Amino acid sequence: MSLTLLEQPNLAPTGAERPLIDRYGRRITYLRVSVTDRCDFRCVYCMSEHMTFLPKKDVLSFEEIDTIVNAFVARGVKKVRLTGGEPLVRRDIMELVDKIGGHIGQGLEELTLTTNGSQLRRHATGLAKAGVRRLNVSLDTLDEQRFAEITRRGRIGDVLDGIDAAADAGLKIKINMVAMRGVNEDEIEPMLHWAHGRGFGLTLIEGMPLGEVGIDRVDTYLPLREMRERLKAKYTLEPTGHRTGGPARYDYVAETNGLVGFITPMSHNFCESCNRVRLTATGQLYMCLGQDDMVDLRAAIRDGGPEALDVALDRAMLLKPKGHDFVLDRDHTAPALSRHMSVTGG
Repeated sequence: MSLTLLEQPNLAPTGAERPLIDRYGRRITYLRVSVTDRCDFRCVYCMSEHMTFLPKKDVLSFEEIDTIVNAFVARGVKKVRLTGGEPLVRRDIMELVDKIGGHIGQGLEELTLTTNGSQLRRHATGLAKAGVRRLNVSLDTLDEQRFAEITRRGRIGDVLDGIDAAADAGLKIKINMVAMRGVNEDEIEPMLHWAHGRGFGLTLIEGMPLGEVGIDRVDTYLPLREMRERLKAKYTLEPTGHRTGGPARYDYVAETNGLVGFITPMSHNFCESCNRVRLTATGQLYMCLGQDDMVDLRAAIRDGGPEALDVALDRAMLLKPKGHDFVLDRDHTAPALSRHMSVTGG
């Protein structure tokens, strides 16, 4: 399917009658909110080992985040995902989760969260009480030593304990695994069996060239079409129409009775069906993970209030690009963008 440039539609005066539709006819129904750029891990594909984080004064308050979320919901956004950094390291984060969870059933259909799992044991019950029903947990290996090498400082026991606590709280869990050649590709099949054996989904993700991180991304890049062919040689993979609102394409694995998803920003981008925008912890709205176009919602809300915020959302739709084209080879080893994945939450 190819996109054709459309004129901005005439918008009706109020609420969900004024959906957020970009120039290519794509309706925005999914908002990803990075509540902090801070993280207690330093994963080799995401951050450099020595990061400089944002001053706290620059970060949106919970009230500002909630106001922005409300504005998006009023314009037809149905799903909100909290990300980071690691969202659960932000102080008093459950206050924000409770605020946004209170909008479920009032335009908002789903509140979800992506986490590294390190703080889950402490927060799993509260997340479930706030209305969160699904979690994505980033877990790239089941080997304790390799886990420490990839995260540079994490303890796998904390993550596995947190996953157990989340499952006990009734949360549906999907494991996100960044596939890296020569790093963890030998663990993809064991992870498949481990996740499906516990009733979890598994999504494999291609590494993306965002920010300086200290590894050779060319050497570690593993195209998932190659990985899928490897899996097909040993397992029965049946394409499904399963969707969770994001970019993953899912297969059912008959032998393990579970779903495996593939997120392929490098080898087969998903731009034509993009329904997402990303809010940073400082209030910049990025319309595309792979482009630098952004609108400053913090300035809009602080300087102009709700009306200025609404105008800024319309401007964002005019700026959302047709797509991204990451290039990663020996002639293009530098990051495609200087910002790290932790800024926009992946």
